[in-house]
Amino acid sequence: MAQESVELLVIENVSKSFEGRVSLNNVSAKLTTGDILGLIGKSAAGKSVLIHILRGNDDYKPDSGRVIYNLNQCKKCGNLDLPYKGKPCTLCGGETNTQAVDFWSLKHDDPLRQNIKGRISIMLQRTFALFGDMTVIENVMEAIPEDVKGDDRIQRAIEMLKLVDMTHRTTHIARDLSGGEKQRVVMARQLAKRPLLFLADEPTGTLDPTTAETVHRGLIDYVKQNGIAMVFASHWPEAIDRMADQAMLLDAGNVVMHGDPKEISQAFMKDYHFEKSSHGKVGDPLIVCNDAKKHYFSVVRGVVKAVDGVTFDIKEKEIFALVGYSGAGKTTTSRMIAGMSPATGGEVKIRIGDDWVNMSEEGYAGKGRATPYIGFLHQEYTLYPFDTVLQNLSTCIGMKMPAELAKVKAIQVLISVGFPKNDVEKILYSYPDSLSVGECQRIAFAQVLIKEPRIIILDEPTGTMDPITKTIIAKSVIRARDTLGETFVVVSHDMDFVLNCCDRAAFMKGGKIMAIGDPKEILESFDKEPVPEGE
Repeated sequence: MAQESVELLVIENVSKSFEGRVSLNNVSAKLTTGDILGLIGKSAAGKSVLIHILRGNDDYKPDSGRVIYNLNQCKKCGNLDLPYKGKPCTLCGGETNTQAVDFWSLKHDDPLRQNIKGRISIMLQRTFALFGDMTVIENVMEAIPEDVKGDDRIQRAIEMLKLVDMTHRTTHIARDLSGGEKQRVVMARQLAKRPLLFLADEPTGTLDPTTAETVHRGLIDYVKQNGIAMVFASHWPEAIDRMADQAMLLDAGNVVMHGDPKEISQAFMKDYHFEKSSHGKVGDPLIVCNDAKKHYFSVVRGVVKAVDGVTFDIKEKEIFALVGYSGAGKTTTSRMIAGMSPATGGEVKIRIGDDWVNMSEEGYAGKGRATPYIGFLHQEYTLYPFDTVLQNLSTCIGMKMPAELAKVKAIQVLISVGFPKNDVEKILYSYPDSLSVGECQRIAFAQVLIKEPRIIILDEPTGTMDPITKTIIAKSVIRARDTLGETFVVVSHDMDFVLNCCDRAAFMKGGKIMAIGDPKEILESFDKEPVPEGE
């Protein structure tokens, strides 16, 4: 029988600025046990900053306001539990004391502060940090508290993998997973720690809708059954509607609305509008895959067929999408095209001038002829943290040009990826850690565009972007194709972006191409497709 809800977390008039830029302004909320708070808003609205404050990350101490945790602490072993008065310790059965802790008033080295941080799990945007040489289940077991022993550890790991729909990957090596699969294993690891509060920043931003719904349902069940609280940030109105008990709409650090999730999602989406321009005229084939395969051998699993004989072409000035469930082989296919992961069978060729270059052939006479003309935006992109945005867009990526010209090009490309003209000068001299994750992602996209490659591969380019910014990025892609003659390969679970932006789409499943055609038709068949076992 479920216990009555009690107040677990109080956010009281919290404000925070970075270098004079307001990130949060007088934000307040309360969460009870079993409660889920959803945060929604455009990029740089303050969502991630609030999550870092709740976690207690050192650089995020509020300028004003308080974060209060109501907790039980065992008088015998010090273990922290949910704040039910008179309830014995869940670890040793000892007597507990219920207390309200003003978290940020505690000193950095206060044992209670460290104890509280240990009971808060956080999942950050686009964080794929796993032990690469370990299997999936070993990664999860590493995170389980030491007091869970023997078969109970295995059972708990399996339960967490089931929650995030990853039981079909238990023996897979972590480094061989797709980005979406890595994200789900990170989530399983964080939940395996038995948190009292779970913080998640875009937990399903890079997942296809079907897998996202499975994870949403699992998270809701976990929070309700264990009586913990959860705060998550998302740009997906569907995630807010589906998971949140209460929602908060933020804009430039200000609370615009706080209350019913459905009403807030509708308010957030009211300004979203996009009219797709007509297709540009495409040229002759520029990229050709002919029965291309990527097979590799795993000691645990034997021969793995990541890509299993795909045949298609991509024409010059075309915007071509690869869609499918997480782990279908989309990213591997894009890496084969870029020459990063040579095909183990068949052919992957790119036309340079009048010559066709084999992207599986090493050296300058092989793929080395083509790679200078290819730009790649990875899911796991990185910026140079100790360099300004201007440096990240010029010297850091080997752009050799006069300083003034570099600045002019940087300004142009930042505007093209959605930064307002009035903010660009300030952004140029900012450091990545002072910007939101969504802003950093746009800068990473700008890094690709500024080199003016002939072929641009985008791996989940909009997973952490709000709908308005996605519209800007879609228009940037179309503009780059129309004005610069660039060809795009887009790997995405973002169906709106594919519909708004792409000329053709290929639906992948189990390492194979199942259908190629108009994005609307492909996505309709994708939506009707049952989730295959093991995907």
